[in-house]
Amino acid sequence: MHWYEKLNRYFPDEEMKSREHIELLLKEKDDIYKKSEDSFHVMMYVEMEDFTFIDYLYVSKEARGKGIGSRLLDDLKKRGCPIILEVEPVDYDDTDTRKRQRFYEREGFQHAESIGYSRKSLDTGERSQLEILYWSPRVESEESIYENMRKMYNLIHRYKDEEIYGEAYEDAEKALKYHRSKDKTT
Repeated sequence: MHWYEKLNRYFPDEEMKSREHIELLLKEKDDIYKKSEDSFHVMMYVEMEDFTFIDYLYVSKEARGKGIGSRLLDDLKKRGCPIILEVEPVDYDDTDTRKRQRFYEREGFQHAESIGYSRKSLDTGERSQLEILYWSPRVESEESIYENMRKMYNLIHRYKDEEIYGEAYEDAEKALKYHRSKDKTT
């Protein structure tokens, strides 16, 4: 099965970029937008100088529990930079959401409690609440995580959005909110 089909079957429609969008990122932003893939996993990620953003991480059902996800994250952690990702909030009717959250917790990721994230899908028109998780080798302010997430939103999620989808994603300032009073690191 093609890597895009694996992602498209696993991730909710409102979180998926179109195949055209991801292929454009791989082609036109190949200096930062990367793909790691084998028969058991697909990972799309962005390597910036001072942080990494995981756009998608998929491990096949038959390979889960075998350490593949941990090894992929360990490889990214070796860069010594913060790692940021978006994840669905826990839905107790969907056990996969809780398993995903527990996996990232075991890997040392923290919930960015001071960052609110709500994105409107251009595909479905639905608004999705997402949580920002991050891992850092040092104490990192959630304000810096927020600033890096804003950068990613504009650089990756909004990349050629009007050209690809016929309309633009909302501004980062509308999708992402930083609540200084909830940031325990400032």
